[in-house]
Amino acid sequence: MSSSLLTPDPGLVFWMTIAFGIVIFILGKFGFPVILDKIESRKKFIDDSLDAAKQSFEKLEHTREQNQALIDAANKEKEKIWREAAKQRELILEKAKQKAIQETKHLIESARIQITQEREEAISAIRREVAQISVDIAEKVLRENLKDKESQMSMIERLVDEINLS
Repeated sequence: MSSSLLTPDPGLVFWMTIAFGIVIFILGKFGFPVILDKIESRKKFIDDSLDAAKQSFEKLEHTREQNQALIDAANKEKEKIWREAAKQRELILEKAKQKAIQETKHLIESARIQITQEREEAISAIRREVAQISVDIAEKVLRENLKDKESQMSMIERLVDEINLS
């Protein structure tokens, strides 16, 4: 008995070989092509997914590069705008400064003219006042001196002589 377990019967080996052959034939005819197709389609799906992932990664890198280029361009534009704004600010400040200087000069010149006019008016008013006071004093002096007829006549003669001499 121990030898029968270790050595199979030749009829059993024959039928096992035929059964194994039929199973292999059925699997080879119907099972393996389906399995191989499924494996091949799965391999193709994985390869396509890897290609799509690679393309997506390349697009992502390209997009990242474009974004960085846009950021760099925006930074350059920002710097340009800041420089232009600084130039404009300086220009506006310089124009305002020049305008303030011109207005100050104009105000000073106007004040000088006004002061000169007011001084001349004051001098003229003082002269008129002095002339009026002089006339009033002269009138009073002449009235005192020319109270009598004799003094009036001598004064008239003296004035006529002075006019004739001139």
